Amino acid sequence: MSETARSEPRIETVQNVYTIGFMAEEVRVSFKRDVHMNVGSVVVDAKEGDMSSLPRWVAKILVDHGALEIQTADLSSYISKAMNRERIAKPHDLSGIDIDFYVRVNDYLGGIRERERENLLVSLNTFVTSRLEKIVKLAAASPLSPELEARLSAEERELYLLINSASGKFKKGVLKKFG
Repeated sequence: MSETARSEPRIETVQNVYTIGFMAEEVRVSFKRDVHMNVGSVVVDAKEGDMSSLPRWVAKILVDHGALEIQTADLSSYISKAMNRERIAKPHDLSGIDIDFYVRVNDYLGGIRERERENLLVSLNTFVTSRLEKIVKLAAASPLSPELEARLSAEERELYLLINSASGKFKKGVLKKFG
């Protein structure tokens, strides 16, 4: 099995774990109509105008049914700030992002109009390319330090470890008689 084939499921698994955590987070909601439901351990008994907190996955289902609005921090601003910090960072420095940054970005992208999504994807591609270039250079040169690890998303951490391992094997392979 190739290294690429092994790394993709690993990164996907990491994303899935952080997506579960993200969807389990409590979010503030305001009810647009009366809601009375009981599903397993989730009980919602609210009147129109009530404010409450619910797990994000429950809130999203109720949003789809027009029962409530999620009162979240502005994710557009969150993403823009992260992209700006990366843009002004030195060529050899990675700005810090949250460990679940890409999970949050993908959730946001799924909820906006297509035109906004296309515009944001152009900027995000530049952002990802910049980070990818820096990660490759750093990972080829040294093992992951705790300081750097704190600035990476979960997916970037996996990528860093993969590149560091592959570059170490490459160096040993090409310099096997002298290294």
